Amino acid sequence: MAAIILLVTVTVLYAGYNLCIKISGTHIPDTATTTILATLLLQTAALITSSLFYSYLAVTGGYTFTLTNSAYLWAILAGICIGAAEIGYLYLFGGVGLSKPMDASVAIPSIVAGTIVIALLFSVFFLKESLAWNQVIGSALILCGIAVFFFRQSVAP
Repeated sequence: MAAIILLVTVTVLYAGYNLCIKISGTHIPDTATTTILATLLLQTAALITSSLFYSYLAVTGGYTFTLTNSAYLWAILAGICIGAAEIGYLYLFGGVGLSKPMDASVAIPSIVAGTIVIALLFSVFFLKESLAWNQVIGSALILCGIAVFFFRQSVAP
């Protein structure tokens, strides 16, 4: 049960992350030529949050903080990926350098759903995890759903 609660909590927090970036993007002034300061503030807030959690764990005791070199390497690579994604998100949602900001109702589901498919393919081909038929069908439905987001047709009233 604890795993389900944590899964729901992380999902809600990740949705909040996506939506807060979109809202931040709506407050970018028309004169802005970059959103990098918003990205730096986002990263600083994440670092403070992680540091506070680390401090809590250190004070309560009983935790081992040492990891393997490969764990540190993958964490650094993950940080590079999320940092670059955050830069892209804020440009996408702020409309900086684009004709207009992208709607959250299109961008977030497309990015999150695309992430699911990419992670599934990576897990199967590189991590050698097993693949079930329901995952194949689910991924196909996700890809179809992403395509539907981009096919717009005017409906006459």
